[in-house]
Amino acid sequence: ERTVTEVDQDSIHFDAPLTCALDVNYGGGTIERWNTDRRIRNVGIEDVQLISDYDQQNLKDEQHAWHGIITNDVKNAWIRRVSFQHFVGGAVLVDLGSINVTVQDCASLQPIGERGGYRRHSFFTQGQQTLFLRCWAEQGRHDFSVGQCSAGPNAFVHCFAKDAIGDSGPLESWANGVLYDNVRIDGHDLNVTNRWNNPPKAGWTAANCVLWQCQASQIQCDSPPTAYNWTVGFWATPAGNGVMTGLSDFVNPLSLYHQQLAERTDRENAKQIEPFLLNPVGATNPTLSEAADFVANSNSPAATLLDLIRQHWNRERSPLQSNVPLFEEKSPPSLSKKYPVKRMEIHNGWILVDSKLKTGDHLTPTWWRGSIQPDSAMSFGSSISRYAPGRMGTGLTDDLDSVANLMRQHNFASYNHHYGLWYDRRRDDHLMVRRATAEVAPPFYEQPFARTGQGTAWDGLSLYDLTKWNTWYWQRLRHLADRCDQHGLMLFHENYFQHNILEAGAHWADSPWRPANNVNQTPFPEPAPYVGDKRIFLAHRFYDISQPVLRDLHRNYIRQCLSNFAENQNVIQLTSAEFSGPLEFVEFWIDTIVQWEQETGRNVTVGLSCPKNVQDAILDDPKRRKAVDLIDIRYWTYTDNKELFAPEGGRNLAPRQHVRQLRPKSTSFSSIVRSVREYRMRFPQTPVTYYADMYCRSDRNGWAVLMGGGSLPNLMSLADELSTEIIQMTPDTSLSLGHGQYALSNETKSYLVYSSERPNSTELTLPAMRRYEFSLVNQITGQLQLPFRPVNHDSITLPTETTVVFVRAID
Repeated sequence: ERTVTEVDQDSIHFDAPLTCALDVNYGGGTIERWNTDRRIRNVGIEDVQLISDYDQQNLKDEQHAWHGIITNDVKNAWIRRVSFQHFVGGAVLVDLGSINVTVQDCASLQPIGERGGYRRHSFFTQGQQTLFLRCWAEQGRHDFSVGQCSAGPNAFVHCFAKDAIGDSGPLESWANGVLYDNVRIDGHDLNVTNRWNNPPKAGWTAANCVLWQCQASQIQCDSPPTAYNWTVGFWATPAGNGVMTGLSDFVNPLSLYHQQLAERTDRENAKQIEPFLLNPVGATNPTLSEAADFVANSNSPAATLLDLIRQHWNRERSPLQSNVPLFEEKSPPSLSKKYPVKRMEIHNGWILVDSKLKTGDHLTPTWWRGSIQPDSAMSFGSSISRYAPGRMGTGLTDDLDSVANLMRQHNFASYNHHYGLWYDRRRDDHLMVRRATAEVAPPFYEQPFARTGQGTAWDGLSLYDLTKWNTWYWQRLRHLADRCDQHGLMLFHENYFQHNILEAGAHWADSPWRPANNVNQTPFPEPAPYVGDKRIFLAHRFYDISQPVLRDLHRNYIRQCLSNFAENQNVIQLTSAEFSGPLEFVEFWIDTIVQWEQETGRNVTVGLSCPKNVQDAILDDPKRRKAVDLIDIRYWTYTDNKELFAPEGGRNLAPRQHVRQLRPKSTSFSSIVRSVREYRMRFPQTPVTYYADMYCRSDRNGWAVLMGGGSLPNLMSLADELSTEIIQMTPDTSLSLGHGQYALSNETKSYLVYSSERPNSTELTLPAMRRYEFSLVNQITGQLQLPFRPVNHDSITLPTETTVVFVRAID
């Protein structure tokens, strides 16, 4: 991003240099106007101490603040004289969209958290024209680092990383125009190089970068194709094919940034950069007087950059400071208390909101894969338990209000959630190997359980405790549920994700339930019994509630699924995603819910979503049938040839494996109607939903679902007058209907008739002794085509193009 300062014939002048060549041989470049109106400007934070409170018993605790300060969409901003303590992810993150930001005289102290990927990045920039001046970091990883395609210039000047546990340097792809000036990395490396696949897809991370008068254990300086990297005046083991000169030697000027600032402005302004870390006094052949001075100075520890920073803290505090606290800590208000709740209601076997039939699509989020690269992140859509440290937006850490608004704008009635397949993006390679390092790659799919800070799981981080909860994960779910309550949306909460225990062995490799990954001694074989060194078949063990340890863990976890949403109205609890488990586990799941309801006095909306033989057994059980509030069809359906595709539960195959084995025919409009209507007629007061397209060869025809009596059909909002009538209706099989015609009716003799096939004309015969009027219904919008027209002689002849008609009695 640049500001055009002058146009001179075929030349354009900018306010700052370009740091990456735009060569016509490699695609060239274009200029576009950029709207920056949304940025906040001329803002800063200074003279504060930020401390993240953590579990004192767990020095790897991550259930506290990750970053001290994040900037996004700011210009001309500053952060100075700020102390950061105990943050997991880092002190300062300058995000994409930030420009002209200065971070000065700041210190990152005593970070607390795992020593793994995208933790302890003390000072990180993905912005441009950012300056980090006199910044101190300790026990950090990639303390002074730069993000994806950051367009420089960016500069780290007079910075020190003490006891570094990871290298510094550009971290993500093709950061260009980065200056490291008088930067010292204590105990680790400073690299401008090709990082290959660490982090994933990084490749060449630095182009046209300069290391000036730096110190590190090793400096790796490589020059990529089409660009150069330079190292000038350095104290480190050299490596790489970049331009490197001045090993163990001082060069002039001592600070390149200082010299260029003085030339661009004036010497007085450049004094802000002083004093320097280096003091190149000749001490090889001192005089007696000089030697005496050196000896005197050797009686005290050398001054550190942190000492200098603290002097600035004490000397340059803002005169506006007082003993009055600037911030008062308050708990955020519950959305359900702040806003009116649009409660889900069940009436006459339909799901309603605001006394209207609720319609719309079903949002199924991403649960594996992802990228933090800005050009591809959005393609992975929404997922509320996905976490990209310090980065917000679709495909990263989703903003929950944006998710709710997306659902409303795109006609999603419900959000379908289960925990992610695995935490670490490295596992997307589907390998079953134990990782050699904890360099986990974001975005992370957070799991329901907390890490312990003890031992080492297969992803390199610490072990899970299946009795402790990941606070961030559960808060995210609850806060989305609050928004669903506010906006009249549904949250389907699938307690488990069966994909971990069947099919590809990699699904099990990092699972918190695997004994190699937890402290709970879960009763599963270890080493993992991979079949053919590739597949896993552990469903029978996972659902075995006769195992006392496992039964207690399941019960405890199910109760957490309920307690988390105790205050919410629009949450529907389901057993598991991809569920093909046995009857015994579903019975146990329902019994646990009933016990919790009795103990707490609260009601849970229970959705029965399982194989048909299991569903039927539960529905034939008078005791457990009472606990079921909704029947969800996902794992079976009637097919176009009128056959029933209904794999039995407990057969230890995943839903798609059943499809591959049985090769069922696809569904049709009539088969969907039949699937829904069968349960709707049998249990007229219980809503039926249909999502068999997720696991069967079916589509999601909203009209077929509706005409079968199904709730939450994938349709646009129906006309209010039509919706008001439908919620009093049930499937009608008494009318004399033609082939491919289906009807709903109510006691006042209103009808909704759908023709799935189009003959030359459609004749609809109505019960005699009444007068009727009708309106055609727009199949796409769900709106009535007014005005109503009278019906003559108890029958209606409709033209060929007619699909949906609404008929009502008028006397």
